[in-house]
Amino acid sequence: MSRRHWADLGETTFVGGTWLLYGVYRALGRLPFRLCLYPVVLVYWLGSGVARRASRQYLARLQAAEQVFAREPGIRESLRHFAVFAETLLDKMLAIGGRYPRARVAFTGHELLQASSRAGQGGVIITAHMGCLELMQMAATWREGLRVTILVHTAHAPRFNRILERINPQASVRLMQVTDFSPTTAMLLADRVAAGEFIAIAGDRVPVRGDRVVQAAFLGHAAPLPAGPYLIASVLRCPVWLLSCLHHGEGYRADIVSFSERIVLPRGDREAGLAEQAARFAAWMTACLRQSPYDWFNFFPFWDAPHDRRPA
Repeated sequence: MSRRHWADLGETTFVGGTWLLYGVYRALGRLPFRLCLYPVVLVYWLGSGVARRASRQYLARLQAAEQVFAREPGIRESLRHFAVFAETLLDKMLAIGGRYPRARVAFTGHELLQASSRAGQGGVIITAHMGCLELMQMAATWREGLRVTILVHTAHAPRFNRILERINPQASVRLMQVTDFSPTTAMLLADRVAAGEFIAIAGDRVPVRGDRVVQAAFLGHAAPLPAGPYLIASVLRCPVWLLSCLHHGEGYRADIVSFSERIVLPRGDREAGLAEQAARFAAWMTACLRQSPYDWFNFFPFWDAPHDRRPA
């Protein structure tokens, strides 16, 4: 497989295409959207060898580890994997615009965040590229007072913030581009958490600069995971939660669970402490994907991603 970093593979959800698909749905509905989308999915599946191989590798390793399919996954399952992702793109836009049907989203655990926010205490939310996390936007709107900043490792944050503002000027979720965690960044995040805001960060993609990585077993193989979420949480000394938003029936189920009241890394062996946290996160991802196997959206060589092995 290619050894390119995931960030070098480009964004498939480019702004023009996103608006086009969103417009088709708004004008014609979901069925015409699907009729337009499925041929595109097939063409992309055929033309993107990196994404296709990554999909089939993930499905095969999930089956070997968890036996979630009735048979060994092949072309049909991989195409379905792509189709689920494509449908989720539409739901992401509907969620950002506050147009996704509220009745189709079941929330559990949000009371934890509300109670913390009312007490003036923010925290860190660790999530993964699974399902439709943009429903966090709707959740923040429904649960008055919740403010969320999502940390991203790409240069696309300003563009997507403009999309958020055009679709929903009242959005209480914002993206913040972070290439490394400098003292200035840490102070900014600390101020937001102290003001009752929540910092969300993905725990399943290594940073662009790749110098803060920890190894953890995931689906039976060692995978490079970012150490950043646990380092941030240890510096901010705040509660940490896990968030998933997976397909469930005709809609989604969003679950928020407590990960740690406070992450304290041992002074004598920070690497061991980080490895322990990453292993717990990997176990949580596995449990989520056991429930909803097609909700994994890392279409790059995840286990083989290049990274710098220097200590975090």
